Amino acid sequence: MAYRLERSLFLPRPREEVFAFFSDAANLERITPPFLNFHIITARPIAMKPGAIIDYKLRLYGIAFQWRTLIETFDPPVSFSDVQVTGPYRRWHHLHEFVEVPGGTEMRDRVDYELPFPLFAPIVHPLFVRRSVQQIFDYRNKIISEIFGAAAPAPAR
Repeated sequence: MAYRLERSLFLPRPREEVFAFFSDAANLERITPPFLNFHIITARPIAMKPGAIIDYKLRLYGIAFQWRTLIETFDPPVSFSDVQVTGPYRRWHHLHEFVEVPGGTEMRDRVDYELPFPLFAPIVHPLFVRRSVQQIFDYRNKIISEIFGAAAPAPAR
């Protein structure tokens, strides 16, 4: 069973500046909640381009994981996407879009994901996973808003 999370955030900054921040993989540690103990283990700097591989370590639900993502597309300053190669999900595809709007940039995230044990997904997703994914993106958007001087967004429901 596939799930989707979508988020949108207005940032009062030029699209090129916002995109540059996200094209520096090191910034991912800054915008990831501390409860994940998230660290990039790939040597830096990381050249962001299609085919780039980034390895991370993190803890999810108290379990240590290694996560490898592949930069699937990279179209500055419009969008990029990453997919999980190995990690805690059966499938993870994250599209990052940056749209010029009056007064700044609308940053859009669309994450399509599947859980590793499809039989248990209807039970586990609403009890744990959906809430965790939402918490991660709530935290992420709060920190991004602080970095770019935007009003903090309301948490999604």
